[in-house]
Amino acid sequence: MSESEFAADATLVIGKITGSYGIKGWVKIHPYTDPQENFLEFGHWMLKRRSGLEPIEFDAGRRQGRGLVAHIAGVDDRTLADSYKGLEVAVPADGLPQLEQGDYYWSQLQGLQVWCQDGEGRVLLGSVDYLIETGANDVLVVKACEGSIDQRERLIPYLPGDVVTRVDLDEAVIEVQWHLDEE
Repeated sequence: MSESEFAADATLVIGKITGSYGIKGWVKIHPYTDPQENFLEFGHWMLKRRSGLEPIEFDAGRRQGRGLVAHIAGVDDRTLADSYKGLEVAVPADGLPQLEQGDYYWSQLQGLQVWCQDGEGRVLLGSVDYLIETGANDVLVVKACEGSIDQRERLIPYLPGDVVTRVDLDEAVIEVQWHLDEE
């Protein structure tokens, strides 16, 4: 698949190369997939460089410590493997598995407006900038946006059915049950 065959906005970043591993062209990868090994199942990987997307092939990989290690096809020495450090790895978004009803990819939640029912009505808290994985549950990092109630950044637990009462991708909205006076 060439770079011209899919645009940057049709990709999803699934991990980052964090350094070289050994002397034979292997790299350490911090995967954003859950479970981590799913990173190795995709194929059609693309490197995100300043100049655009570039195909990359991992011809071997395995779990190592807290992340993964993988061999880049055609890269057989540590010096060349080091040159990949810091690059993000993306895949075509249309190649991702369909999720069950009520499950979302993080990228689908980013940018959505977060609304809360207050005693005086519905108020805009901001929009989802990114998410944090804490172990117990994911956390929405909500930053102020045009029309938001104030300029505060909020960390809101992503707990569907409890804190998060509704997600509507078509309306680009997340509704939460959040107590503004407890912040």
